[in-house]
Amino acid sequence: MAQKDRPWLFRTYAGHSTATASNALYRANLAKGQTGLSVAFDLPTQTGYDSDHVLSRGEVGKVGVPVSHLGDMRTLFDQIPLEQMNTSMTINATAAWLLALYIAVAEEQGADISTLKGTVQNDIIKEYLSRGTYVFPPAPSLRLIGDIAEYTYANVPKWNPMNVCSYHLQEAGATPEQELAFALATAQAVLDEVRERVSAEDFPGMVARISFFVNAGIRFVTEMCKMRAFTELWDEICESRYGVADPKLRRFRYGVQVNSLGLTEQQPENNVHRILIEMLAVTLSKNARARAVQLPAWNEALGLPRPWDQQWSLRMQQIMAFETDLLEYDDLFDGNPAVDRKVNELKEGARDELKRLDEMGGAVASIDYMKGRLVESNSARLGRIEQGETVVVGVNKYQQGEASPLTTGDGGIMVVDPAVEAEQIGRLEAWRAARDDDAVKQALADLRAAAREGRNIMPASIAAAKAGVTTGEWGTAMRTEFGEYRAPTGVSKAVSNATQGLDEIRDAVADAANRLGRPLTFLVGKPGLDGHSNGAEQIAVRARDTGMNVIYDGIRLTPEQLVENAREGRAHVIGLSILSGSHLPLVEETLRRLRDEKLDLPLVVGGIIPEEDAAKLRAQGVARVYTPKDFELNRIMFDLVELVCPVEQAAE
Repeated sequence: MAQKDRPWLFRTYAGHSTATASNALYRANLAKGQTGLSVAFDLPTQTGYDSDHVLSRGEVGKVGVPVSHLGDMRTLFDQIPLEQMNTSMTINATAAWLLALYIAVAEEQGADISTLKGTVQNDIIKEYLSRGTYVFPPAPSLRLIGDIAEYTYANVPKWNPMNVCSYHLQEAGATPEQELAFALATAQAVLDEVRERVSAEDFPGMVARISFFVNAGIRFVTEMCKMRAFTELWDEICESRYGVADPKLRRFRYGVQVNSLGLTEQQPENNVHRILIEMLAVTLSKNARARAVQLPAWNEALGLPRPWDQQWSLRMQQIMAFETDLLEYDDLFDGNPAVDRKVNELKEGARDELKRLDEMGGAVASIDYMKGRLVESNSARLGRIEQGETVVVGVNKYQQGEASPLTTGDGGIMVVDPAVEAEQIGRLEAWRAARDDDAVKQALADLRAAAREGRNIMPASIAAAKAGVTTGEWGTAMRTEFGEYRAPTGVSKAVSNATQGLDEIRDAVADAANRLGRPLTFLVGKPGLDGHSNGAEQIAVRARDTGMNVIYDGIRLTPEQLVENAREGRAHVIGLSILSGSHLPLVEETLRRLRDEKLDLPLVVGGIIPEEDAAKLRAQGVARVYTPKDFELNRIMFDLVELVCPVEQAAE
């Protein structure tokens, strides 16, 4: 019998509340058979703020672990020998800083850093397009990616310095062709940046260190063909554009988390089947098989998964790898005419899009264009679900069913203790008090000089980590030298593609405008650090298409800024989108500021909000609470009109 292939790396994307709690979770998962770590950082860490910054309020420890300094990173990996680990860190704008902290801890453990294995995502371009945790403008961001690639190639050669992330492109609505093209264009932008940083002889080795992080959706055949297309297109680009002759160095290396966008709040037990089917797309085809797989938990549309939920997803991988005979066979799809035909269709569509991006000057020059295309594609996807063209079981078809026993008791999710934030701030203050202030000042001065003079940022960042510099101080130093950036929203040029029922809501909006004496004005807000803007964008596009005057200035605004925008824009209604779990403190502050400004405006809130929290929000004065189950956007539009101009008011 032929020798079995080695299985992919088994990972779960994990991190929450504190470094201590996350460390315990990691060690427990490794004991259960997980073979690699995938670290989730909280939003302040991802965007370069300390836990006590005003924008961090309510966000500490929610979507990942807070890492404010070397002490936190030391705790995070306590009793985990980094020399033996393969660690993926989902970090982008602050990737250089978190890698510096990781290297500093590894050195404390006595590790030879040249043996470290792992990945920093480090894909800033997709942050402008989808995820929203960017900090700096495109040019310095690309430079930081190059700095990490150059440093790791020379000093940490087994480390992947760039994980081109198409995952969030699909989450933002990308078609398979767009996902292929936008990700490959990003990879080309990075390789063009680093090409001059190494010798021509070493450049193919640099190309081989670029990896990808990909999404796999529910359309199994299309997703499997997409992965084969990715493999073939990358080989083609590496050979023709970059002259890489060795096929081994042109190999498409990717990890995957299967789709979270399609996980449903309704009948959440169905998500187990979705996750398993999606995993097949990236494991069945040997020639396009992922090197690492992490699966979401069945209840991620409800809130933060518990350790047991993550274990369930890990067991899916282990059953596939060790109980089935999948790893005993050659590629099952080679020579299949239907597969070949679909792969060729996807490649042609991606090539056309890549050509268009090249003509526009490449990925960095095309950010506005790509963002607009994603908003349009996502709008079309939602429109198909609304109109029943795309069936989602339990959502727009087969809605009737038994209540899920999995969500009883604790509601099926884990809740982060609100005290975590205060405790983290206390540890941060103690860290600042105990360090050598002169050493910190000198390290920050050297860091800013390196940024200003164009020197590689990694040596100065590692020195700053060892001196006790905090994440916020590193972020402030970089902001001072590079400036900040606000990415395009993609809303201004996008069209909703929705037709069914639109005339009726347009009539209602026009009638409201007549009664108000001016257009119904709707402010859409993204308070806090949450960068998941897809929902806000779709609401803004649909509201604009119904005839409302929409105010939407993008992500990362404080409640104070949003209330001021509402006052200046003479808004009739405010809608907040918060998907990070920080809805309670952010809404409370927004309501307080509205009262202080004597603005009597209805406030609606959308996000991943448990019913217990929804009840609290309504008790505080929130007019409507929407969750992912509320997919009928026109229904929401009618609600907004009713809040501003009630039917009984019209009758009078």
